[in-house]
Amino acid sequence: MSEPFDDKHQLEMAVKAAQKTVGSATMSMDPDQLESAEDAIQSAKAQLRMGMEHHLDEELITYCSGLIEKLEHQIHEAKQ
Repeated sequence: MSEPFDDKHQLEMAVKAAQKTVGSATMSMDPDQLESAEDAIQSAKAQLRMGMEHHLDEELITYCSGLIEKLEHQIHEAKQ
């Protein structure tokens, strides 16, 4: 029973970490930070896939998926 909670917590933390990393990277526009932000997004996406596999709450999955899409868009815009 504790595993789904752990997956939920890990997903939430991965998305929050990606948000902070993307925010810092887009403020500084440093190439290394932008790359780190992309890595953080990939990590969040991996946690999202695990959450889907473990059948986490659909509302949480949808919410996190939307946030990740926005983060990807921010990085894409920053690199142009």
